[in-house]
Amino acid sequence: MQYRFSSGRNKLRRRIAEGVPAPIWVRPAIGLVVLLTGVLLAASLCIAGTGAEHPIPSAIQPESTPADAVYHLSFLVVSIDAAVFVVVFALLVYALVRFRQRSGEPEREPPQVYGSTQIELAWIVIPLLLVIILFLATSRVIHAVQDARKPASAVEVTAIGHQYWWEFRYPKYGVVTANELHIPVSTSARTMPTFLQLLSADTDHSFWVPQLAGKTDLIPNRSNEMWIEPHEAGIYLGQCAQYCGTQHAKMLLRVSVDTPEEFSAWISAQAKPVAAETTEAAGKRVFETTACVNCHAIQGTTANGRFGPDLTHLMSRKTIASGAADNTAENLRMWIQNPDAIKPGSLMPAMKMTDPELDALVRYLRTLR
Repeated sequence: MQYRFSSGRNKLRRRIAEGVPAPIWVRPAIGLVVLLTGVLLAASLCIAGTGAEHPIPSAIQPESTPADAVYHLSFLVVSIDAAVFVVVFALLVYALVRFRQRSGEPEREPPQVYGSTQIELAWIVIPLLLVIILFLATSRVIHAVQDARKPASAVEVTAIGHQYWWEFRYPKYGVVTANELHIPVSTSARTMPTFLQLLSADTDHSFWVPQLAGKTDLIPNRSNEMWIEPHEAGIYLGQCAQYCGTQHAKMLLRVSVDTPEEFSAWISAQAKPVAAETTEAAGKRVFETTACVNCHAIQGTTANGRFGPDLTHLMSRKTIASGAADNTAENLRMWIQNPDAIKPGSLMPAMKMTDPELDALVRYLRTLR
């Protein structure tokens, strides 16, 4: 077996060295193998990790009304493209087989066709019809998504993109949070879509949660809008889809779709300020006497910064640093002491604190629930 393989390989090398062209089927075969490999790789990436604790966000698993519309449009486009590919590839294979050069036959050309009205009409009318179908289908989805009416039961959220984190404001409830967006699930019995106003505090960003909606940009000095209407409660992951600087890849999104009762309870908890008295007075004093107050806000204290995330209910969040690390005491301490250890290039400065000060501050922040 090894001898046959070596013999075939040497024969191919000898043909190449002698300038003998490869058989006519070699290049199409290589192209087909590359194409199938790419398709299989793309399919594996689309379905990878769907059962894991942190699944890869997939646009082919829509869980929201706008995402459903985009998915069905994409399915139509891919179906038409696949049909065109099959037809063209079949014609190509037919031409290669039917008109191939046979051994023992003189070189000849296949019959040339000129001025065929039927053929010319076919390659003009068919593509034109396909373009019209795609245009009408796309226009319908764009109109349904962008011009949807806002019902009275809708939840309004203002999302502000920062380098490199997300700020979420609920004007109706007076709630401000960061990085983890909480919204209610929408059912046929109780429709509660979420309408987002998208703003940017610095540069271009893009809000994208693949399973809930398409991408929408956040542009400085411009207000954009989008809406999502999730059908299933759960955690949906996304991120900034527009390069916005060094830590663009770690500007992550975490959307928690709650039941109406869970959402109401979360809003009530987030609207409460922190208690004036705390068992960690030393840590609170460290927070209020350092540069922390210049960037962060904690309701009920003198801290009223806007450059960084609101920390009033920091421990109600599962992650810190816009999803770059789990919200644990160890990660919180590391984040304050040396942000570059978690998120290199972030705008959070390293706080020059002694170990006792750092420990006291972490203990205080852990009480902010």
